[in-house]
Amino acid sequence: MKKFITSILVLVISISLFVGCSEKGKDDNLIRIGVSPEPHGKMVELVKEDLEKEGIKLKIIEFTDYIKPNLALAEGELDANFFQHEPYMNEFKEKKKIDIVSIGGVHIEPMGLYSSKIDSIDELEENAEIAIPNDPTNGGRALLLLEKFGLIKLKEGVGVLATENDIEENPKNLKITPLEAAQLPRILKDVDGAVINGNFALQAGLIPTKDAVILEEKDSPYANIIAVRTEEKDEEKFVKLMEALRSEKIKKYIEENYNEGVIPAF
Repeated sequence: MKKFITSILVLVISISLFVGCSEKGKDDNLIRIGVSPEPHGKMVELVKEDLEKEGIKLKIIEFTDYIKPNLALAEGELDANFFQHEPYMNEFKEKKKIDIVSIGGVHIEPMGLYSSKIDSIDELEENAEIAIPNDPTNGGRALLLLEKFGLIKLKEGVGVLATENDIEENPKNLKITPLEAAQLPRILKDVDGAVINGNFALQAGLIPTKDAVILEEKDSPYANIIAVRTEEKDEEKFVKLMEALRSEKIKKYIEENYNEGVIPAF
């Protein structure tokens, strides 16, 4: 009887070790990556076959918000994400106390002011309503854009974390309305203008260089990054992922498809 029990235990332990090793091997070659659909998802899809030739399998999971991808990464549901710029990631991880890091930038999506009612900022009337993203860094980025084009003036030194409460001068008494970033293209008809992130503008069929009333310039510091858990940042599969996303193939795709609404950051 003892021999039988011992044999069963040995078998169970052997199976567990085998499954564990198999799963480890599978995980070493799998990247579950969370992306915004446009342009992030399309870029990742483009390098999927290239990475498979390198022994790396991609599982692409689309998100339409700026909260879940970082939480899913920190909690181990994702291995990487690709949807945000570094100032946003840094503010988010500090607030949520999570340990994630950038392994490099891929592209810049200029933020712009869009409107279905005006073609020039000179046409903005007194008390016009401008919607901006309601997350801290993108909201601040939107206000800096409005300041750059002389629509408002912010308090000295507030930087990217500026809020509507930091507006020091507002000559046209603009009403600034923070809303969820993904919703902004949908409410254009309800406001006088909305400052929209590049990915959401593209997703809505807007062409930044053609449709934006005002647009960030090419010197924007907000490159979209690949984020991973800090303890895994040097893993070979992520090195290969970055090489693929910074390839001539991706650079050419960006330049041929986005009319400067997306700009390579490499």
